[in-house]
Amino acid sequence: MEMGIPDTGSAYAAEGTTAHSLVELKLRQATNQILDSEYETRMAKIKASDFYNQSMEDYTDAHVGLVMEDYNAIPDADIMLEERVDYSEWAPGGYGTSDTIIATTGRLEIWDLKYGKGVKVRANHNVQLMLYALGAIAEYNLAYEFETVKMTISQPRLGNVDSFEISYKDLMDWAETVVKPAADDALNGAGEWNFDDPSTWHFYKAAGFCRHLAETNLRIRQYEFKEANSLKPDEIADILSQTDRIRKWLDAVEFYATKQVLDGKMALPGYKVVAGRSNRKITDESAAEDVLRKAGYLKRDIVQTKLESITKLEKLTGKDKFAELLGSLIIKPEGKPTLVPDSDSRPAMGSIAEAQNDFK
Repeated sequence: MEMGIPDTGSAYAAEGTTAHSLVELKLRQATNQILDSEYETRMAKIKASDFYNQSMEDYTDAHVGLVMEDYNAIPDADIMLEERVDYSEWAPGGYGTSDTIIATTGRLEIWDLKYGKGVKVRANHNVQLMLYALGAIAEYNLAYEFETVKMTISQPRLGNVDSFEISYKDLMDWAETVVKPAADDALNGAGEWNFDDPSTWHFYKAAGFCRHLAETNLRIRQYEFKEANSLKPDEIADILSQTDRIRKWLDAVEFYATKQVLDGKMALPGYKVVAGRSNRKITDESAAEDVLRKAGYLKRDIVQTKLESITKLEKLTGKDKFAELLGSLIIKPEGKPTLVPDSDSRPAMGSIAEAQNDFK
């Protein structure tokens, strides 16, 4: 279903990538794996990111502190950072990147940073971490002969540090009795997929046009909405319990449809894509303040902790004077592409009417 669909990133993913890069860099410096010159060069690039800020510094420091405390407490331990782990021995083609691996004779530890602040993630039998542990075992077990495996999830923005420990034998039993059969089913197109559970299709790139998923979510049509009071309390409760899943699915369908129409790959009967609402922005607040001060406006009238809003400044100066003074410093970004019914008065994006509007 996903064949040919490109991966699309998100601001959250980009923020997480920056945080992981910062953690890796700090750990490499703390464990003497990097020269000062390289550290400074890489740090400068991270600081140039739109997502870097003091909060990220503080949260990553907290995570690094925990990892280093653990590493220093284990005698003769080795630490590996951002290592590719291949568990294809149990799941053909399976691999990932482990944030931190700490290994010593008889003991393996996996640390995983979750920089998001949405939902607490538990380490207990966490499938991702257990698979990463299998990959680390495949790579390093000959050297360390592991007996115990400990996995820790750190979510500094939620204050969540959760660990899970399992014996090498029990992890290998899980790999043989659970991972291998599940991987075989997946590769052969067998096995059940529970569409009722949104977590099973959280990263499903085909969610916007998958018929099976649509049929699952449209089961709500079983209720006949003739009169609001004709629904029984248990029926209302059942409908409400499906809210999050259906909303997530509708978002996926809308995202897919919008992109298809915008790319010219689909004509959707009764719909078009228009530029969403957007607000005007001052491109250079310092320059705008200078212009207004030179025009005789008092600083207290135009600046509080920062330059007053466009609406307040326009009210202060008057519309025409505002345009005269600050017109060259105002932009109105194009709104986010939005799917709307044809009855919407806004012109379709890419249409002649939209182009004509640009010249008004």
